[in-house]
Amino acid sequence: MIKVAVLDDYQNAFQQIIDVEKYKDKFVFKIFNKPFVDEKEAIVELEDFEAFLIMRERTPMTKTLIESLPKLKYIMTSGMRNNSIDLEITKKKKIIVCGTEINSNPAAEITWALILGLYRNMKQEIDNMFQGYWQTTIGFELKGKMLGLIGLGKIGTQVAKVAKAFGMEVCAWSENLNLSHANELGVLPMSKEDLLKNSDIISIHLILGNRYKNLITKKEISMMKKTAFLINTSRGPIVNENDLVEALKDEKIAGVGLDVYDQEPLSQDHKLRFLPNALLLPHIGYVTAENYSKFYSQMIENLESCLKNKPLRIIS
Repeated sequence: MIKVAVLDDYQNAFQQIIDVEKYKDKFVFKIFNKPFVDEKEAIVELEDFEAFLIMRERTPMTKTLIESLPKLKYIMTSGMRNNSIDLEITKKKKIIVCGTEINSNPAAEITWALILGLYRNMKQEIDNMFQGYWQTTIGFELKGKMLGLIGLGKIGTQVAKVAKAFGMEVCAWSENLNLSHANELGVLPMSKEDLLKNSDIISIHLILGNRYKNLITKKEISMMKKTAFLINTSRGPIVNENDLVEALKDEKIAGVGLDVYDQEPLSQDHKLRFLPNALLLPHIGYVTAENYSKFYSQMIENLESCLKNKPLRIIS
């Protein structure tokens, strides 16, 4: 039987979705609900396993980790892209890496949760309700405001459509912006600089790569309106975290809504946690029952296909 490690199952979802008993003749599962303290602990805990089921951007599949696990043959990840897997070393060691489908709409939905939360002071009002207070802040309306989208792919497109339903103006920039697609959506193409200067809300929807790392630094933040809000549900390193913290402390912008960070989980003493103008979520953009069901079901399907020498959804 194949020993399978289910990593970073923070919500204990795996056994709710997968009937483990059904696979007792094929697989021996061990579920890890918490992040490893460090890579040394991961190596010790995982040395006997032949297969991993992983959530992307949680436990990194580094060269050091993979080289320390001689029994490892299969890595099944959520999504068809995972920057935390060293694919060069998996190829060298002939470890098969497979992915799954993923719904893009939850990320667009969580973007609007953050925007509405900031614009209507949801965190403060909810906290104050539990303290016994009533109507302590004044919010803003979305209608007529300018939403600047950095990235107009699947998720950015969904966010743009909702903005239009709210009666907002929408502009967009990316290095490879599809002008005809933007025109179809009624989205105004802009340079990055003009978008930063003119937008009331700036929302990031890019795939992290070298060209987009530190795309937003203190230089870009200085171009934004003091009344502007920045939203990042994409990847933490797109925004320089230190520059963002300083800008929020100095109230250079009105606030930020984040679902992603440089290091995850976010440390308990991280400066972002103590800023009143930061609305923070623990990277739950993709964490839905529908997505988790798709992830774990297809991971098992992938693993079974590998055992038949007919792997599905290979990531190369």
